[in-house]
Amino acid sequence: MDFKPLVTLLAIVNPLAIVPFFIHYTQDFSSAQRRRTIWISSFSAFVVIATCAVMGLHILEFFGISLASFQVGGGMLLLTSALAMLNAQPAEAKSNEEELHEASARASIAVVPLTIPLLTGPATMSTVVIYAEKANTVWQLGTLVAYGVVIALVTALCFSLAQPIARGLGKTGINVMTRLMGLILAALAVEVMSDGLIKLFPILGK
Repeated sequence: MDFKPLVTLLAIVNPLAIVPFFIHYTQDFSSAQRRRTIWISSFSAFVVIATCAVMGLHILEFFGISLASFQVGGGMLLLTSALAMLNAQPAEAKSNEEELHEASARASIAVVPLTIPLLTGPATMSTVVIYAEKANTVWQLGTLVAYGVVIALVTALCFSLAQPIARGLGKTGINVMTRLMGLILAALAVEVMSDGLIKLFPILGK
């Protein structure tokens, strides 16, 4: 069984890095409201991953985009996310604080901004589509969807233990963890881009 997709997704989603955001947006919530937010955000993350795994390639075909081009573009996006993480910023946190507040006013914060874009943004979606193309059997595709369940469970665990994690790791500890995941993600991004470039320009593989 190939665990590379799971490692990549864990590096991109990186729920530990989102713990401070979770604490910030739920600080005035009751215990019941906080539990509901954890459940909805975790389930939403799974839905995003599962949908991209099952429907992502069909969406690319609809728009006439080759997978090789998508791999190069997705790899660049992953690399950008990795560079942000190496600076101890959440990989998917592309919005500024004002935009996040506006989004949270429009919809449940469990979905926006916690799930999208903080947990499962463009980098996560593109990664799932790329690995879905490599799935040669229904079993492999099912495994990719199952990895979405693992991501959801890890997210629920991190959010449930948000307060102890924040106290235990501290801001410095979370930053170190984010940088380590960013380094892993940068290496994976280069691999994804190289695969796409070789498909677009076969001469590079010689």
